[in-house]
Amino acid sequence: MARVPSAVLNAFRRLPRVPRALTGRRRSRRPTTATLTLTPQPRPWMRAVGLVAVVVLGAWLGLLVVGNVRVPVGPMDTTMTLRPSVTGGTKINISPLGDLRLASHTAPVRLDVNVDQLDPERSQALVDHPERLSGLQDEVTGDIARGTADLAVRSCVAVVTGATALGLLVYRRPRRALAAGGLALGLLAASGGTAYATWNPDSVLEPKFSGLLSSAPSLVGDARSIVTEFDVYQKELARLVTNVTKLYDATSTLPAYQPDPTTLRVLHVSDIHLNPASWKIIASLVEQYQVDVIVDSGDTMDHGTAAENGFLDPVEDLGAPYVWVRGNHDSMITQRYLEGLENVHVLDDGKARTVAGLRFAGIGDPQFTPDRSNRTGAEQSQELAGARLASALRDQRTAGTPVDVAIAHEPSAAREVDGTVPLVLAGHIHREETEVMKYGTRLRVEGSTGGSGLRAIEGKYPDPIETSILYFDRDTRRLQAWDSIELGGLGLTTAEVSRHLPKENQPGAATSPSPSSGTPSATPSTPSP
Repeated sequence: MARVPSAVLNAFRRLPRVPRALTGRRRSRRPTTATLTLTPQPRPWMRAVGLVAVVVLGAWLGLLVVGNVRVPVGPMDTTMTLRPSVTGGTKINISPLGDLRLASHTAPVRLDVNVDQLDPERSQALVDHPERLSGLQDEVTGDIARGTADLAVRSCVAVVTGATALGLLVYRRPRRALAAGGLALGLLAASGGTAYATWNPDSVLEPKFSGLLSSAPSLVGDARSIVTEFDVYQKELARLVTNVTKLYDATSTLPAYQPDPTTLRVLHVSDIHLNPASWKIIASLVEQYQVDVIVDSGDTMDHGTAAENGFLDPVEDLGAPYVWVRGNHDSMITQRYLEGLENVHVLDDGKARTVAGLRFAGIGDPQFTPDRSNRTGAEQSQELAGARLASALRDQRTAGTPVDVAIAHEPSAAREVDGTVPLVLAGHIHREETEVMKYGTRLRVEGSTGGSGLRAIEGKYPDPIETSILYFDRDTRRLQAWDSIELGGLGLTTAEVSRHLPKENQPGAATSPSPSSGTPSATPSTPSP
């Protein structure tokens, strides 16, 4: 093999090396300590969701820590707080009585007002200077306005601070933290704007009270006083706070609430279904609400047998007259037994009777189905019974003795009297409903005052015990308001009272004409329920 001169070899060594990329050869690279690791970046929507979560959680924590203000309201010490909420509204906690819930606005924040205590010195000042009671409402209004403004400022600071602090803790970047705080402030402003746009100053006219049932009538107030005295939200809220002051009754010289003695109160019960606890509840309501007359729209019994008749004996001792119509679980045996009891007024076939200043007329259920069977022609028989009742109501009007309240067990029968009477009461369906029908008659369907009896155990949850107090003007004999009362069934100890006013009876509303003839007009007045 020929030798290559060493000079030539040295010359080749001095030539620059060809890059490995051009030669096509690859050499393995030794691992180094400074290798670059690539991590997947989160998607934009994930970052947005994370930021919103941080903002909401931070704002909520801020409200919990800072967002409340202690406000003296008249003679009471209160705490006002904003809380996140799906439905919004206002909740007034009045320990130990319970709470008032007002549908004051729709927004993701709720105003909580806790009545902490009655200040002895301010209460004593009212006692020593009774003339100050006349200005108490204006004083309370001003206290509430100042407290609300202070709460708004504190809440803004709490929300922004909480969201910013949590953003800094999570992201460790000042810019991200400031963005979280700014977004929290924007959300709070949007919530405030929504609350302002949906503000309902009349919400206090229909409060929902939960707590001690015996205090509910005094706290909610009388129907006539609500209609005539409550016209703006702040004054209405102030009036409620003033009534709470009276309820606490710091001394015997504080004025006590007195209901209007002229208002007629009707207790509407239905579908007791042999529940013996119903009699004690009814007797308690008669006493607490000073009920003038009890109306039972049927299904007091379960099978209508003679053996069940003894269950009806407490009716004589309930403390108010008892007006009754037959339901589909009540037999003619039941009806005849009730006709023999004192203080009971059985209505059937459109027969009318005046009880406690109101004229009632009713008809018994045309069916007797204690086994809950569905018979052929059942709906037609109900409509026929309702038509008979409507005919009797027209005859009463022609005779100059118009009926104020009609009663039927099933709503399908009750609907047939539309246009012949201002109000018709029914039951049967075990749930409360209210509507103003086409020709102006208001239909009130009561729930089960017996909690569906033994049927309460058939479902997953116990059926509540439902009843209502109807308030009538003694002069016009028209419905002014009603309180829906719901008690927890089968051992539950909850109680809830909801105040409702017909739309035509709210402040500033025009009086709605009553159904005027047996032949309804083509363009009737149809006020809202």
